[in-house]
Amino acid sequence: MTYLLLFWEFFKTGLLSVGGGLATLPFLYDMAERYDWFTTEELANMLAVSESTPGPIGVNMATYAGIQAAGIPGGIVATLALVLPSLIIMLLIVKVMARFRENRIVNCVMGVLRPASVGLICAAAITVVKVALLHSGVSGFAAIKWPAIVLGIALLLINLKWKKLHPVVLVAIGAAAGMVLGL
Repeated sequence: MTYLLLFWEFFKTGLLSVGGGLATLPFLYDMAERYDWFTTEELANMLAVSESTPGPIGVNMATYAGIQAAGIPGGIVATLALVLPSLIIMLLIVKVMARFRENRIVNCVMGVLRPASVGLICAAAITVVKVALLHSGVSGFAAIKWPAIVLGIALLLINLKWKKLHPVVLVAIGAAAGMVLGL
């Protein structure tokens, strides 16, 4: 039953998260609230791991979340379910798009999808910032994770100063500092 539920949830996520991997985050946060597969804190860790590893973020997140929920078979089910809608849609689009390339309705639909994907990505970014920089259940200045903010600013300044630093170096510095600071 868990595998079927995983498949359904990640199939819906793959079908509705227009805009790439970060657009899956609102769906994953919803899953974290509805199921005991992973917590929102674990989801923030999944995001960090997914962005630090090769491959598409959404696929990495689905694999990680599926493994958290039901082991390696769960990771396989979640990953396949996430990419299946895109595969089906792309096959249909390739078949039909050449015929409707100049169609006004198709162009209007594409014009609506662009801002929708921006909105989903912005919602995901706001949620990630809240989890990464604020303690949950605390208000005022005590809610702010000051070491995380200082680390983020320091990495930003390092990146601005030495633009030729490879992103892996910045990730490694951030990971090491995060472990030392207990973030």
